[in-house]
Order: sequence, then C-alpha cells, then structure tokens
Amino acid sequence: MGKVSAAFSLKHVLVLSLALNVGLILRVLHEGGEKNLEKENRDTAAGAGAVMASKEAHAGMTSSSSTGAAEAVAGGGDDGSVINLDHGDPTMYERFWQQMGDKTTVVIPGWQYISYFSDVRNLCWFLEPEFANAVVNLHKVVGNAISVDHHIVVGTGSTQLFQAVLYALSPADTSEPMSVVSAAPYYSSYPLQTDYLKSGLYKWAGDAYKFSKDTPYVELVTSPNNPDGSTRQAVVNQSEGILLHDLAYYWPQYTPISFPADQDIMLFTVSKSTGHAGTRIGWALIRDREIAKKMTKFIEINTIGVSKDSQLRAAKVLQAVSDSYDRDGNPKESKAFFQYGYNLMAERWRNLRAAVNMSGLFSLPDFPVEVCTFSRRAFAPQPAFAWLKCEGEIEDCESFIRKHKILTRGGKHFGVSPKYVRISMLDRDEKFNLFTERLSKIHN
Repeated sequence: MGKVSAAFSLKHVLVLSLALNVGLILRVLHEGGEKNLEKENRDTAAGAGAVMASKEAHAGMTSSSSTGAAEAVAGGGDDGSVINLDHGDPTMYERFWQQMGDKTTVVIPGWQYISYFSDVRNLCWFLEPEFANAVVNLHKVVGNAISVDHHIVVGTGSTQLFQAVLYALSPADTSEPMSVVSAAPYYSSYPLQTDYLKSGLYKWAGDAYKFSKDTPYVELVTSPNNPDGSTRQAVVNQSEGILLHDLAYYWPQYTPISFPADQDIMLFTVSKSTGHAGTRIGWALIRDREIAKKMTKFIEINTIGVSKDSQLRAAKVLQAVSDSYDRDGNPKESKAFFQYGYNLMAERWRNLRAAVNMSGLFSLPDFPVEVCTFSRRAFAPQPAFAWLKCEGEIEDCESFIRKHKILTRGGKHFGVSPKYVRISMLDRDEKFNLFTERLSKIHN
C-alpha cells in the first residue's frame, strides 16, 4: 500500500511539473509575440511617419504652405517654401469674418428649400428673394451701381453668368460666330471661357484694340481691370457692338467709387466683394428683359438653377455688410467691412511698393488719386492684383521670379509682353508678408 501511494505521488508530481513547464513555455511565446507585435507596430508607425514626412516635404516644394509661411515669419526668417500668388483666392478676409462670430451664420433645417423653385413670379425663377433684397440694399449703401430698372440674374459665380450672357447675346441667324473681344491686358480666363465649349454662336477674337471687323461683337469692359487695376472704357465703339461690363472689383476697398454704374449689362461676384469665393455666387444686373430671360434659360439648362443654400449664405453676408453702415455710408460699428478691407489693402500696397523700391529690378503702375463718394476720402486705387514689370534685360518675368520660389501669372496669358506678371494681393497675411520680404531681397 505504501509503494502504491508513493508511486501515485510521484506520478502527480511529474504531471504537475509538465504542466508548469508547458505554461512557462506558452508564457514566453506569448510575451515574445507581444514584443514582436509591438516592434511591428513601431516599425509600421515609423514607416507611415516617413511616408507622411516625404509627402509633406514634396508638397512643400510643389505648392504654397500658409502654415510654413506663418512659422517662417514668426521665426523671423524665410523657410524657402514656394509662395503661390498665381490665383486670386481672397483668403485675406478670413480674419474679419472670424471676428464677426455668429452674425453671418446660417442654419438651414433639412426640410427647407427642397424645391427647385424660389419665386415663380420672378423672371429668374430660382433667384431667392432674400438674396435679391441683399443685393439691392448693398448697391444702395455703396453707391457703385444702379439696380432700378434692371433684372437681377443669379449665377454660380460670375463665370456662369459670363457664359449665360454670351449665349443670350448671340444672334440666332448669323452665318459665323459672334466675336468676343477685350482690350489687352485682358483677364486671362476670358479666352479660355469663351472658346471652351467650341460654340458655333461665339468665339474669342482677341485684343479689342486690334479688332476691325464690321460684324456683330461683344466687348468685355472690366473696370477696375484685371490684371492691371486701371479704369476702363469701351475701345471698339462700333454700331454693331454690345458692351458687357465686368465690375467684380468696383468696391471701395479696391478703388474710389466715383459714380454709380448704370450700364445695360453689369456683372458682380461675392468672391471679390466680400471674399466668399467658395460660396460660388455672382449676380448680373440686366436692363433688357429678353436678355435676362435668355440668361435664365441658359442657367436652367446648364444647372437647373443656382444653389439656394449658397444664395442664403451670400444674402446673410451681404446684408451684414449693409447693416454696418447708415444711409450716408458712415460705419455704425467698429467692425465695418469696407473699412477693414481698405486699411488692409492700403497697408499691403505700401509694403509692396517699399519692397519693389528696395529690389530695384521691378516697377509698378501709378494710379491717380480720386475722391470716393462712399467713404468721402481721396485715395489712389489699390487693386486686388499687382501688375509687376521686370525691368532691364529680364524678358520672362514669370520664369525669373519662379527661380525665387514665387509663383505668378505671366503677361502672355493676358495678351501682352512676358515682362509683366500678375500677383494676387488677396492671400493671407503670413504668405503676403513672406512674399514682400523675399521680393525685396531679389537683386541682380
């Protein structure tokens, strides 16, 4: 009996020992697997970080980085990042609208504004009454255009309105496309937008100064002009011509308001008046009912109207601007939009001219001082774009400035000499300040 008990005890000890050894082995394997997994995770994270760093470094060399520019300015130096001032993206207004808080916030319940139709009694049936009222009120306050006896046609930015006008003005019984011209330097997108659809109704015919055909034509009069900021009048003045006035920049932060425009066809856009380019809303003031009707038809076929959400947001913004002034154009509060825009543009033009003088390689146009009927101050225009010329032996100004990692748009795109470039004055403070600092240091 003692032998049996001893054998039984030894058997249990062996089983227990084996179980402990197996448990130990499994634990070692498990901990080793966790450590390997942790190592794999660390390697994966490091690899992902390297990829992201590579992408960010590549992006920094191929596009502008506002964050990088801000850090460079804050640190008192130039980080060598590319500064892209080719486009007129009006981000300089962000700071003002941030300060406005909820005054321009729009909340739209999911059940509202589902219908295509806004006001079926209106010629432009997709025009929101709230937006139309805001447009009329703003023009009254600023005094830059007469809306009485004009039809308002809303579009997805002035680009769509431009196409709609060309469609509306084209003769139906012509044997050849109607010519579209503009005096050089003209807006670089006019030729592209005119010929993009390869329409048989109209075609781009170039510089208005060189146009001499005795056939129907449309002359685009952009005033203040993009790119050079000059005040424009019609050039061709033939009996068969129709004038289209693009007044996107006729606002008191850019130029003195000398009279209320009262043309047959006038185009405006929210992007340059208040800076809300992403809203994609523009409006046309059209005297002739049939032209307005044809424009409305074009937009109906093109996009079945215009976003109500965008119109309501634009209406809120435009009305906020109007409400900050009294009937005489005096600011009723410290945060008056046009005062803010004027001060910022004036400062930027002072800084740009100082940088150009320090460099000695460039020149800028001079503008006459005029009295603004809105602000009642005398000042020279301070355009949304700088029309910079490379002096001396520099023939390709765009390529020359690109070597210093500044992207601009060359004069050839505007129908003139490549010695000129257009530079946006509308970007964020950090990028613009870095640009003027770098420009001032460019020497022979």
